[in-house]
Amino acid sequence: MDSKKIIKNIRRELNTYINKYDIKALIIGESGGIDSALCTVLAAPICKKNNVQLIGRSITIETNTDGEINRGKLIGESFCSSFKDVNLTDLYLNTLNTIEEGKIDLSTRENKIRYGNIKARIRMIYLYNLAQQHNGLVLSTDNYTELLEGYWTLHGDVGDYGMIQSLWKTEVYELSKYLIENELKSDKEKEALQVCIDATPTDGLGITSSDLEQLDAKNYNEVDFILKDYLENGNKKWENHSVIQRHIRSAYKRNNPFNLSREILFK
Repeated sequence: MDSKKIIKNIRRELNTYINKYDIKALIIGESGGIDSALCTVLAAPICKKNNVQLIGRSITIETNTDGEINRGKLIGESFCSSFKDVNLTDLYLNTLNTIEEGKIDLSTRENKIRYGNIKARIRMIYLYNLAQQHNGLVLSTDNYTELLEGYWTLHGDVGDYGMIQSLWKTEVYELSKYLIENELKSDKEKEALQVCIDATPTDGLGITSSDLEQLDAKNYNEVDFILKDYLENGNKKWENHSVIQRHIRSAYKRNNPFNLSREILFK
């Protein structure tokens, strides 16, 4: 992978976009994970060049660990023009108590996922309010592996502009390592990105202890290999693997909202 070329292309397109639409601010949730960290590092010089605010927020809701919070803070303080820690636990609990029609029950995986979706949507309410306030947009931090696995919340953690949506998770790591080795100058900036590379990937929603546990895989090299071999090479031996089964089950997310066409309505 030509990391230098990809970084140049990402930044060129972002520069064109914010000037074309007169964007005054980019808003990003700093989760403490590698995806949001990479997006922040990629956007920072373009924002500085165009005098555009890069507003980062570490949004804590009940299940976020100290490690996640500290990593988000390190990235935000190193690269953002505005950064804050925000705790929305009380808002989440009040919302859950208001909208849950039955007894709150965290004993099942299904309920943990459902409650996690509420957290993700609350995060985006906060970020989108900031975007409108500052005439900006929310940066998406999903990668291609997550897209194919449906690893996001509908109407939740999806932004307006995706710089890394077409990169495999393994490529996200590769690009991040390149930036540390070839671009970042200060030890603080290098450390901020490195600790995110080294961290156990998690959504911070309290569903499982890691993303890989939800994907039933040892690492993202395995996840990306299986997806590529199945989707690009048509290798059917993976069709019953949990990674592919999750890809199949999450197809509705990649076609949302589903709209009936005029051809169907008037045939």
